[in-house]
Amino acid sequence: MLVASVPAEAFGTNCYVVAAGPGEQCVVVDPGIGVLDRLDAVLAEHRLHPAAVLLTHGHLDHTFSVAPVCGARGITAYVHPGDREMLADPAKGLSADLSALFGGRLPYTEPEDVAELTDGGTLSLAGLEITVDHAPGHTGGSVLFRLPATGSTWEAEQLCLSGDVLFAGSIGRTDLPGGSMPAMLTSLREKILPLADDTVVLPGHGPATTIGRERAGNPYLVEVARSGGGRPAAPARGL
Repeated sequence: MLVASVPAEAFGTNCYVVAAGPGEQCVVVDPGIGVLDRLDAVLAEHRLHPAAVLLTHGHLDHTFSVAPVCGARGITAYVHPGDREMLADPAKGLSADLSALFGGRLPYTEPEDVAELTDGGTLSLAGLEITVDHAPGHTGGSVLFRLPATGSTWEAEQLCLSGDVLFAGSIGRTDLPGGSMPAMLTSLREKILPLADDTVVLPGHGPATTIGRERAGNPYLVEVARSGGGRPAAPARGL
C-alpha cells in the first residue's frame, strides 16, 4: 500500500493519496487550497492515476480543489449528504468572519459528478476496500474512512482517515454552522473509541497518531471514556 500526504497552502490541511501500490489507480482525499501542483508531482512520482476524490467533510479547506482534480480526469467526488450543500455553496459551512476572510467571494467551482456516502457503506475503488463511518459533530456530514493497512509502512491492521473529527491531542471545532458538541461526543464514543489501539489515524490537520495514543492522552477521549461527557470545544486547526 502507498499513502502520501500532500500539504495544502492554507489552514494546514492534509490531502492524502492512497493506492494499492505504485503505478496503480488511487483515491485522493480532501484536496484543499493550493494543492494542485504538489498533488500532480506526487501522482507523477508514483505513476498513480486517480479514480475518485473522497471528502471527509464539506469545509472549503478540504474541498477547494475538488472540481479541478475531478474535472481534469472525469472522476467522481464522494461526500456525505449532510455536507452536500457545501459543495454547491461553501459559505454555508463558514462563519461570518471566515466568509469575510475570502472577501465575500469564493473562487470555487462545484464538481460535476458527485456521489453520496452512506454510514457503514463500503467503497470498492482503486483496488481498495474503504469503509465509511458517519461521524457528525465537526459538521453534519463528517465521515471517517477506514481501510486495511496491509502492505503499508505501519505495523497496524487498519488506517483511519479521520478528517476533522480527531487530531493528535485534540478534536475538530464544533462552533461553525452544522457543528454540534453533543454530536461530536457521540461520534467519539461510538465511532472512535471502539477502534483498535493500533489503528493509525491520518487526520485532516497535524501529524499522524494512533487510537491507542489518543485513548491514553487525548483529553476529549479520556473524558468521553470516563463519563460519556466532554470538555468545551477546543480552538482546533482548520476552518
